[in-house]
Amino acid sequence: MTIAAATSDTLDRFTAIVGEKNAVRDAAEMAPRLVENRGLYHGASPLLIKPGTVEEVAAILKLASETGTPIVPQTGNTGLVGGQTPRADGTDIILSLERMNRIRDIDPVANTIVADAGCILDDIHKAASTVERMFPLSLGSQGSCRIGGNLATNAGGTAVLAYGNMRQLCLGLEVVLPTGEIWNGLRRLKKDNTGYDLRDLFIGSEGTLGVITGAVLKLFPVPLGHQVAFAGLGSTEDALKLLEMASNLCGTALTGFELMPRIGVEFTAKHIPGVRDPLEKPHDWYALIDISTSDSEETAETMMQSLLERGFEAGLVEDAVIAASEAQRQALWHMRESMSDAQKPEGGSIKHDVSVPVSKIPEFMATAEKAVLAAIPGARICAFGHLGDGNIHYNISQPVGADKAEFIGRWRDMNEIVHGIVLSLGGSISAEHGIGQLKRDELAAIRPGIEMELMRRIKHAFDPAGIMNPGKVLAAR
Repeated sequence: MTIAAATSDTLDRFTAIVGEKNAVRDAAEMAPRLVENRGLYHGASPLLIKPGTVEEVAAILKLASETGTPIVPQTGNTGLVGGQTPRADGTDIILSLERMNRIRDIDPVANTIVADAGCILDDIHKAASTVERMFPLSLGSQGSCRIGGNLATNAGGTAVLAYGNMRQLCLGLEVVLPTGEIWNGLRRLKKDNTGYDLRDLFIGSEGTLGVITGAVLKLFPVPLGHQVAFAGLGSTEDALKLLEMASNLCGTALTGFELMPRIGVEFTAKHIPGVRDPLEKPHDWYALIDISTSDSEETAETMMQSLLERGFEAGLVEDAVIAASEAQRQALWHMRESMSDAQKPEGGSIKHDVSVPVSKIPEFMATAEKAVLAAIPGARICAFGHLGDGNIHYNISQPVGADKAEFIGRWRDMNEIVHGIVLSLGGSISAEHGIGQLKRDELAAIRPGIEMELMRRIKHAFDPAGIMNPGKVLAAR
C-alpha cells in the first residue's frame, strides 16, 4: 500500500474515533510535539490524536492500515534519537497515549503493577510506594517520561546494575497491532516457556511494530538500608578497581556505581541551582556509589564504610563523603542526573550513548579522548555514566568561544570517531536511547546483512502496510 498524506476526509474519520476535544490540528498547540528533546529533529503533522481506550487505539490503527496513513506513537516526548518525532513531510499523524494513564492493578504479594502505557514514570513510583514497594527504573526525565516510551526504547537508567533494564522489569504487555488487532499478553508469570517471546520483540522496537498500551511491571520490596557515597578518584583505572572491590564486598546490595569526570561536576555545580561539589578539593574523576540492603540501615552503613576504608587503603579513593540523610542522598543523585542538562549553557554538545565491556572502559576513555581532541582541539569531553554496566554517555562540549552551529555540524564526524572506537572494543553504538532517526543509517552500515534482513522481515510481518513509525530504526520502503 502507498503511504501518503491523509485527506481532509480521512483526518475527519480519525477525529471521529477520539472526539473533537481529543484531536488537535492547530499548529501552535501541536508545536511542542513536533520537535525532539535536543532540537535535532523538527517534524510536521496534520493531526495529533489522543485515544482514551485500547479500543480507540485499535480503531485508529485499523483505519491507518486501510488508508495508508503513517502513525507515530508518542508518550512523554523525552526520547533522544528522534524516534518519537514525526517526519518533516507532514504525512505522519501523532498518536499520543497521554490520556491512557491509569494504574489498573497493584499486587504487593506478587510484586506486580499493571499500568497503562501513558502512565508517567514518577506516578508508577508513587503508586508502588503506597504498598511499600518500589519500581527501580530511575531516569532524569521520570517526571515526564511515560511507561510506553520506556518500554519502546528498553530504557535502562541508573539501577540497571542491580535490577536490569525494562526487558528485565516487564512481565507482560498489551499491544495493538497495525491491523487493529489487540494482543493481550498481560501475563504475570516469571516462568512461561510457551513459544516465541513476543514481549521481548515489542520492547525496544520503538513503535515500529505496534503500539504498547499496557504492561505488567515488576515491583520490589523497599530496601531497609540505603547508603550513598561520593568518592574522588585519580583515574578511570582506579574507578574500575573500586567497582570490582564493591562488587566483591557488596554483591547484589550494590545498586549503583556511576562514573563522573571533574568537568561534569564543575558544569553541574556552576549551572544547576543547589548543586555543589561536596568534597574539599577537585579530583580528576568521581564515583557515586549506591548500596541498598534488605535487612537494616546498619548493614548498609557497615558495607559502605568498609568499602571506602578498603578503597583508601588500596590508594584508589582520594577523598569521600557518605550522605548523612535522605536529602543528602537525593542531592548527590541530583548532581549525577543533572549532568547532561548542565552542558547546555556551555554551548553545543555532541552526544553519544554507548556501551563497552566494563573492563574496556579505561581503554575506551583514553583512546577516544586522544582521537576527539586531535579532531577538535579544545573540545571539552564530559563522559559519564553507568560504570557498573558499561554504559557511558560520551558527550563532547564545544571549545570555549567556538561557533555552536559549526561545532554541531561536526556531529557525524564525531560519531564516526567515537563509534568506531566503541565497535573496535566490542561495544554498542546505542546502550539505552535506541536507534530512532539518529542512528538508523549507521545501524544498517554496521550490522551484518542477514541481521538487517531479519529485522525487515519482522517489520513486514507485523506491519505489511508500513504505517508504524516509518523511517525509524529501519529505512522506510
